[in-house]
Formats: sequence, structure tokens, C-alpha cells
Amino acid sequence: MSLTMTMPIHKPVLLSEVIEALQAQPGKRYVDCTLGSGGHATAILEKILPGGQLLGIDADPEAIEMVRNRLPDYIESTILINENFAKLETICRENNFLPVHGILFDLGLSSTQLAVSERGFSFQSDGPLDMRFSPTQEVTAADIINTLQEDKLSQIIKDYGEERHNKLIARHIIKNRPIKSTIQLATVVEKAIGSRRGKIHPATKTFMALRIVVNRELENLVAALKQSIICLKSKGRLVVISYHSIEDRIVKQFMQRESKGCLCPPSTPVCQCGHVPSLKIISKGVITPSLTEIKSNPRSRSAKLRVAERL
Repeated sequence: MSLTMTMPIHKPVLLSEVIEALQAQPGKRYVDCTLGSGGHATAILEKILPGGQLLGIDADPEAIEMVRNRLPDYIESTILINENFAKLETICRENNFLPVHGILFDLGLSSTQLAVSERGFSFQSDGPLDMRFSPTQEVTAADIINTLQEDKLSQIIKDYGEERHNKLIARHIIKNRPIKSTIQLATVVEKAIGSRRGKIHPATKTFMALRIVVNRELENLVAALKQSIICLKSKGRLVVISYHSIEDRIVKQFMQRESKGCLCPPSTPVCQCGHVPSLKIISKGVITPSLTEIKSNPRSRSAKLRVAERL
């Protein structure tokens, strides 16, 4: 019986495109670095069985528990690891899961994380300013909001949220400290720059910036992408979905760099770097959801998919 028929879950983004990009086939091994609610993992398992294996990684222990409960009949074909994907190579080695035929990153938040007010990711309902993917992390969003100096707070909101009103927002945050809850922060930001224009709440970019910093998302992404080359076998696929322009830029530049030979400046007469290409870009341009998918799953609207193959 189809797993998706017996275990309904949230809609995974760009599902058919991901399965095609991974070239998921029976008997092969794949890594889902961002297990989330298990949507992509479910579809991968249905394609790779019999004989295939899936290694699922997530920094959020609740995600691991949720997927374990959803895949009881497939537990012998899955390895679920509660860890940050920044340790991708170590995780694969410790579980004798090398090399692999495909690696998937679905960056950002899961619907489940957004729905739980106690996690502090959303301002749709009130909750503590937490935003940690894992409860073992020391720094929360409240720590950042209530301790950093105005200039550092402003820089975070600008660099990671790409918010042009960063200075004004930081100034209002400082004036209204201590700020303890999501609704309180969203209200402060709204008062600083004005009410909602269009579909995007004025606090959206500030919340995103804080979440990225709390979880060191960009640093961890850079580390994991480098390790993915080590973990992939020849012709193995690297598939990444991003929802943020900075993340997409990191992925794009990584794939472009690793698909080239010499990386020396053009003015260098003889190559000195000795760089050898390790990837071939499969998706010449970015892949985005269809209008039909965006309509049925609005969360997918900002998704960008890039694909590369190990040489």
C-alpha cells in the first residue's frame, strides 16, 4: 500500500521536481538533510524500495520523533539522526552511509515549526521569542533582541533580513526592551515602520533575520554543501531548495565554483590554485514552482530549486 495513502502529511514543495532531480531509484541510498515533517522522505522511500535506504537528518528532535511515528513500516530502511546537517560527513561516516546517490536540502522552516506558538517562529499567535531549531542551542531570539547594541542589531536585520528599515526597527526595539514575546516584537516592528502593505507583514523580514542568526543557518549551509561533495558518489545528485535570496545565492555560487577548473583571477598567467571541478550543474537556471502548485500550496511561492551532479 502506498505510504502517502496511509499517512497523510503536509504538502512538500516541488515534490515531483525533487524526485526527478534526485533520480531516486530502487536499491539506492539517499540523504534528506532537512527531514521536517517527512514529506520528501516519504516520496523518496516509495521510489527507492525495495533495497534502498534513506538517512534522514534534522536538528529538531520533534521532527525526528514525528517522522519515526509516521514511518513505522519503513524503519528498517531508514536511519533518523537528530543533528545539524553541518555535520553531514561525520553523520554519514558514523552510520556507514557512504557514498550516497543523492542528497537533498529543503531549507527554511517546516509547517509544523511555524504552527507551534511555543517555538517562537511565527507572530500569528503569541509565544516566547525562542526560534531555536534544537532546544540544546544556547542562544535564543530573545537573547539577541534584548542584549545586542543597536548598531549590531541593525546590521543583523539588514544583512539577514534584507530589511531597508533596519535602523528604524533596531531603534524601536532598543526603546521597548525587554521584549519577551513574538506578538510584542511584531507590534514594535509594525509601529516602527507602519502597518502591513500587501500580503507581507512588516515584521516578516526581522523575524527571518533573527531565525537565521539564532540557528547559524548560513554558516551551517556553507559547511554542509562542502561536505556533500565528499559524501556523493560519481553521478550522485545534489538537490537544494531555498526560500531566501541569500541562501539561493550561496547555493548558486557554490555550484558554479565547484563546476569550474581553475579559480585563479583572470590576470593570473598560470593556474596556481590547482582546483579540480567536482560538480556538473544540471539545472542551468533556477527551478521554481508552477502557478498551480503556488495556488494549492502558498508556502512554495518563494522556493528555488537547484541541481548539480557529482563528477
